[in-house]
Amino acid sequence: MKTVLSKYLRPYYGRMLLGFVIKFIGTIMDLCLPWILAYMIDTVIPQGRRNDIFVWGFVMIVCSVLALTFNVVANRMASRVARDTTETIRHDLFVKIMWLSNAKTDEFTKPSLISRLTTDTYNIQQMLGRVQRLGVRAPILVIGGILVTLTLDPVLTLVMVSVMPVTAFVTYYFSRKSIPMYNALQRAVDQFVRLLREDIAGIRVIKALSKTDCEEQKYDDLNKKVVTLERKADVTMAVVNPATNLFLNLGLVFVVIVGAYRVDQGTSEVGKILAFLTYFTIILNAMINISKMFVIISRAVASADRIMEVIDVPDQVDQDEIKLDKINPNQVQSVYGEQSAEDEAYIRFEHVTFSYRSAEAEPNLADISFSLKKGETLGIIGATGSGKSTLAALLMRFYETDRGNIYIEGEDIRSMEAGRLRERFGVVFQNDTIFEDSIAGNVRMGRTLSDAEVRKAIEYARAKEFVEEAGRGYDDHINIRGANLSGGQKQRILIARALAAKPDILILDDSSSALDYRTDAALRRELAAHFADTTKLIIAQRVSSILHADHIMVLEDGKMIGYGTHEELLEHCEVYREIRDSQM
Repeated sequence: MKTVLSKYLRPYYGRMLLGFVIKFIGTIMDLCLPWILAYMIDTVIPQGRRNDIFVWGFVMIVCSVLALTFNVVANRMASRVARDTTETIRHDLFVKIMWLSNAKTDEFTKPSLISRLTTDTYNIQQMLGRVQRLGVRAPILVIGGILVTLTLDPVLTLVMVSVMPVTAFVTYYFSRKSIPMYNALQRAVDQFVRLLREDIAGIRVIKALSKTDCEEQKYDDLNKKVVTLERKADVTMAVVNPATNLFLNLGLVFVVIVGAYRVDQGTSEVGKILAFLTYFTIILNAMINISKMFVIISRAVASADRIMEVIDVPDQVDQDEIKLDKINPNQVQSVYGEQSAEDEAYIRFEHVTFSYRSAEAEPNLADISFSLKKGETLGIIGATGSGKSTLAALLMRFYETDRGNIYIEGEDIRSMEAGRLRERFGVVFQNDTIFEDSIAGNVRMGRTLSDAEVRKAIEYARAKEFVEEAGRGYDDHINIRGANLSGGQKQRILIARALAAKPDILILDDSSSALDYRTDAALRRELAAHFADTTKLIIAQRVSSILHADHIMVLEDGKMIGYGTHEELLEHCEVYREIRDSQM
């Protein structure tokens, strides 16, 4: 919360100060009304000065109008500050989420990030707006009301003030107790969002397998958990308002009793008692508003901590901890011996080991070493879970290696700014995403690509036949997740997206699984003809997709058990030979 106040509110300090001044003036106008009324009852009316009654009545009208005007203006300014501050927080949080490493995304979980971007930022906005509107007005009403009542009757003021420490303690105690409860509630909401996200995305599978009842039960259980945690937090904070009302009303009873006694003794006046009761009501409402504000602040503190937990994630690994030495590509060692002096390693993996769980856990990739020259093609094949996609994720630096180094053109990728590194790539992931946009929009993806470049990419991806010949057109609308496309059509659009910017490195991760053999072969011919200088990593389940690659890597349980050409692997690698025999 401290960071939110110091970093994100700093640009609005001037506007907030002006709003506080306006709110202060409006509140003072409110405080003047009971005092003027008491003066009229105790002084002006008994003397029968009719003209003064009209004058002071006009003054009360002016104070009322000024109070209304200044408070409305201040509230609007507060709303704008809260809105603009939250907009900046939401923007920074979104940008940070976009650049989080996959490891951090996995750690936070996607539903939690969605919840922080929506519910938590909303809680911050509510808090900022409420604090500016009531955080100034309520304390001024309390302090100003006490000061004014001291001028009217110090004895009654002491009676009234005597109950306030108790109400302040109750508010503080229960507010502090509720913050961990709201943290637990937000974590449950994260799980709730995850379940909703999964069920809505997989609704066709749920219906097809008749698992609706099962998912309804899971939803009901989680919904009850959220309700229980929210009830627990709300019940805790619900003590504050009734307790505040109780103690302040007891104080009001004591004030009435003591005030009646003092009027009877002639030590006070009726107008002062009436004004005093009005001030007490003002103070009572102000204290209630303060207690309500603490409920919102408790939620906001929990939300602010969750937001800053994401924003404060370091952008990159500490460069002092990374060996950034350039390597001499002429001295690169391949897994089959020393390369000749004229060979140049464009991509190099050097004893790379990685585990999703921890560096000490069983590795998902173990001691991977290989090198590629610019324009070469590496085919990667292996069973499900062997580490094929992990290798590509490490190359794009979605995860950091536990041991070993990865180089591109002799530069350690950890020394590169993430944006500069990933601009080199065109990539199609497993289960990649089609967005609700036009065909051209899905290929362009906001990049500065001309219509001609988009059309060429679609042609190279062998998607032209269904885009043009089927009468769709480049501006034809695609439903979310490509629901109105076949599997092969989606894959060709995704490949066109990867090819459109003419990348230096192309990664195709199981991108031809839905393509027929003829289209797959035609796609390989397009890549060979038009992307000869692009270094390609093709991850595939089919031998036919990679048999013409310059190098083929065979992975099993995270280990490289074969590396070479198709012919070499048929001769030396039994696993590769078994895969070939089973498919061809």
